[in-house]
Amino acid sequence: MSPVRVAVDRERCCAAGMCALVAPATFSQDDEDGRVVVLEDRPPEGERASVAEAAAICPCGVISLLE
Repeated sequence: MSPVRVAVDRERCCAAGMCALVAPATFSQDDEDGRVVVLEDRPPEGERASVAEAAAICPCGVISLLE
């Protein structure tokens, strides 16, 4: 598998926090507004499944995985 790169649209983020719960090594939340913060835009292969799950369950659909 090729490495994946994570991209987010912070402006559309609704601060639900599901990404940080599912993939805490890759995502966090901003202390001020709760919006997504990408900790690792090229997560290791071992994190790929949790990052893909976070993208799939994001209620606002702001997480993109780029191959």
